[in-house]
Amino acid sequence: MSDLPQADRIAGLPHPCETEHLFGHDGACAQVLDAFNGDRMHHAWMLTGPKGIGKASLAYHISRFLLAAEPAGDSLFGTPPPATSLSVPADHPVARRIRAGSEPGLCILRRPVDDKTGKLKTVIPVDTVRELRRFFGLSAGGNGRRVVIVDCIDEMNANAANALLKVLEEPPQDAVLLLVTHQPSRILPTIRSRCRTLACAPLSPDNLERAFAQALPDQAFDPGLNALAAGSVGRAAELSLTGGADIYRAIVSLCQGLPQMDRGALLKLANSSGRAADGKLEQLLDLLDLFLARLARAGVSAPGQEAASGEVEVFARLCPGPAAARIWADAQLELSQRARQGKTANLDPSSLILDMGLKIEETASKILREKGLL
Repeated sequence: MSDLPQADRIAGLPHPCETEHLFGHDGACAQVLDAFNGDRMHHAWMLTGPKGIGKASLAYHISRFLLAAEPAGDSLFGTPPPATSLSVPADHPVARRIRAGSEPGLCILRRPVDDKTGKLKTVIPVDTVRELRRFFGLSAGGNGRRVVIVDCIDEMNANAANALLKVLEEPPQDAVLLLVTHQPSRILPTIRSRCRTLACAPLSPDNLERAFAQALPDQAFDPGLNALAAGSVGRAAELSLTGGADIYRAIVSLCQGLPQMDRGALLKLANSSGRAADGKLEQLLDLLDLFLARLARAGVSAPGQEAASGEVEVFARLCPGPAAARIWADAQLELSQRARQGKTANLDPSSLILDMGLKIEETASKILREKGLL
């Protein structure tokens, strides 16, 4: 794989094209197999679902299968038997070429690297989509099929989306387009209407742990990741690699003393946010937002799996019912807006976190006072 940054790869993890085993998407695989065996293979499939659950890995599994399968129609040896799995051996020539990025029957559309800055562009531009003209203009080799993976279509600008629409309106023969999206509602209706949807669900705890072990075989799986990652192996891996579970535990520990926060612990947490550019602030803000969301939900529904030791006790004390849940939900919205404004204004990260901590303290005091617990 290239040493250049890749928009479809999470730092520290194998690229989706290197994923050997697919977990948790048996239903989607069955739909593709049924269409293939029934000679009803649609020319465009939209793979939907939350980010990090394995949609890109599924797209590569489908690609390997389509490019390695027997050519359409009867062969010298008769009609091939129906396929029973999308799996292709890792040592198959197609699988090896895809891992090496040299498979001529596969084209990947993703955010490119800016030649001037050496960094990834923020969108997939129209010029990237226009590369499909050259791709489809080449003579088809192998079994005659050609596959395009767009990862992800959410990142296309308007001109790129319109250029892709023209391809979908008149797809080349034996071509299949696999469009990965985390937010299908934002995709042009004219594009959605020309695709068959493959809805992918978040991974179950068992499948999440198995997928995590495949992606990071040398990392221990923290049970709290089941709650924090919400079925996303990509999210679980990122949290594991960056100490996210430890940060969440620090947030829960900090809130155990409410309505009086340990100022020293709050300052330590605030100082851990680092610079806005290194991603630590973004992660801390995301985890604070997740904590508040879980806290608010605890007032109206049964608590699920703990993300950190002592979390259930904190939730039960600070959010004892629907009225408290509404207050925490409002606080979450307000703090989320503050965070966005603070980042836009380039406020000092530690000051931003300290301000949010004091707001949480103020909200807890209000709730406990109304319940007569102060």
